[in-house]
Amino acid sequence: MSWLTACAAPEPVLRPTKRLLFYGKQQAQEDVAACRRQVEQEGLRPGAYQGANAATGAVLGVTLGGAMGASAGVIGGLAGVAIGAASGAGLGLAVGLAGGAYKPLVPDPPYADAMTHCLKEKGHEVGGWQ
Repeated sequence: MSWLTACAAPEPVLRPTKRLLFYGKQQAQEDVAACRRQVEQEGLRPGAYQGANAATGAVLGVTLGGAMGASAGVIGGLAGVAIGAASGAGLGLAVGLAGGAYKPLVPDPPYADAMTHCLKEKGHEVGGWQ
């Protein structure tokens, strides 16, 4: 089931307001859906996906892991540098991929601004994204 959330767009987290408390969660979800349709009709897209975060983390992990492994392998000469770089890159890939996959989702700023503005007009306050 985790692969389903990997493609999900970030969702706004609504703070408790009078509207939310009075009309409830169902109405809030309908308001979010209405704002999403309105914002996407304007041509804006969320732009932040779990897979992109994981890929970014993996690239950063390979780069930093490889560099750290190579510097640690200097003591063993050229063979030590090669082994250290390969080991570090492999470990960096795993750590970066996992870390990037759990990075909080944040939508593109224009999309987030438009959604926040729309929801504010409906009486909601956005406290963050998930």
